[in-house]
Amino acid sequence: MGLVVQKYGGSSVADAEGIKRVAKRIVEAKKNGHQVVVVVSAMGDTTDELIDLAEQVSPMPAGREFDMLLTAGERISMALLAMAIKKLGHEAQSFTGSQAGVITDSVHNKARIIDVTPGRIRTALDEGNIAIVAGFQGVSQDKKDITTLGRGGSDTTAVALAAALDAEVCEIYTDVDGVFTADPRVVKKAQKIDWISFEDMLELAASGSKVLLHRCVEYARRYNIPIHVRSSFSGLQGTWVSSEPPVRKTQQQGEQKVEQAIISGVAHDTSEAKVTVVGVPDKPGEAAAIFRAIADAELNIDMVVQNVSAASTGLTDISFTLPKTDGRKAIDALEKAKPAIGFDSLRYDDQIGKISLVGAGMKTNPGVTASFFEALSDAGVNIELISTSEIRISVVTRADDVPGAVRAVHTAFGLDSESDEAVVYGGTGR
Repeated sequence: MGLVVQKYGGSSVADAEGIKRVAKRIVEAKKNGHQVVVVVSAMGDTTDELIDLAEQVSPMPAGREFDMLLTAGERISMALLAMAIKKLGHEAQSFTGSQAGVITDSVHNKARIIDVTPGRIRTALDEGNIAIVAGFQGVSQDKKDITTLGRGGSDTTAVALAAALDAEVCEIYTDVDGVFTADPRVVKKAQKIDWISFEDMLELAASGSKVLLHRCVEYARRYNIPIHVRSSFSGLQGTWVSSEPPVRKTQQQGEQKVEQAIISGVAHDTSEAKVTVVGVPDKPGEAAAIFRAIADAELNIDMVVQNVSAASTGLTDISFTLPKTDGRKAIDALEKAKPAIGFDSLRYDDQIGKISLVGAGMKTNPGVTASFFEALSDAGVNIELISTSEIRISVVTRADDVPGAVRAVHTAFGLDSESDEAVVYGGTGR
């Protein structure tokens, strides 16, 4: 049997009972003949509590010390889990991100992995041990400072280790049974997806699906690491994310590949804000200057829409979306660039939501776009921005309209389950 990397989120190790339950699952994989590497998140809401504590001490903590503080949560989890495994009669060794060889750049709070050199992990496995690694963290290549990887960092750690160790699969354990056609907290009749391609999962993740983060899926696709998303609270099969559909055996037809659905799912995101640059001179170079100012502030944007220029004034408006947490930085960066660009004013709106329909079959099935907008219209949802790709349609609307819009679109495309409602074992989705 080969090497397996397992990742457990905060809801899976939220308390002592959860840690002991996870330890039993890990030991079971070891007994089945696998070499096992485990990546853990901080317990429950530990990271949020540490962030709140830091803000009470210092509203603007230094990046280096902030990272040093936040990595404590995962170190607690890994040590407790190693203790629980030893209690079950198996040897386990815990490693921080730096000890595991996770090398990053020097950007604190949202570092990117440059390389993974898992020498100590290999040694632990060769000695017959289970290796427990603290997720979400690494060490900078130049200054050797502790860094954190930002949101979804533990998932990315797990996939990066799986790639470096040439693992058979990376199992991501969470508090739902897999990837669903919509967030089961919003759509009770959401269906679990048996298999989804890397491309469709990337679109869902980029569109707000929280079960897997975009960076994690991107890394898995680059190194062709199959991901199995499943619940640590049940023994059910989860969702496979890979380049090729798995082969299943049936009594009637023998072996056949799992068929890809026309529509993979409906995702939503209420964590973004919209910035509108009003009265931009409609001439070459203006848009470039706006987005150069945003890029120089190291901000990522999502959707971009430019209105038709008013013939009488020669001015236009440009709107874009970005994370709410970056809203203030974006406004500050554009205000500084205002004299050079020459726009009239800025509008900021953080009460928006994004709804996205994703599916590789969309490009070969006429009528999908019409059905999508008809469903939104029937639900009384007004659309503010539209963005499309070959396998995705996204719209921005009022945040209050998002739950109803998601349910309406999910039903319109026949995605509602006729059987049991989706089970959410925890409360966070991570």
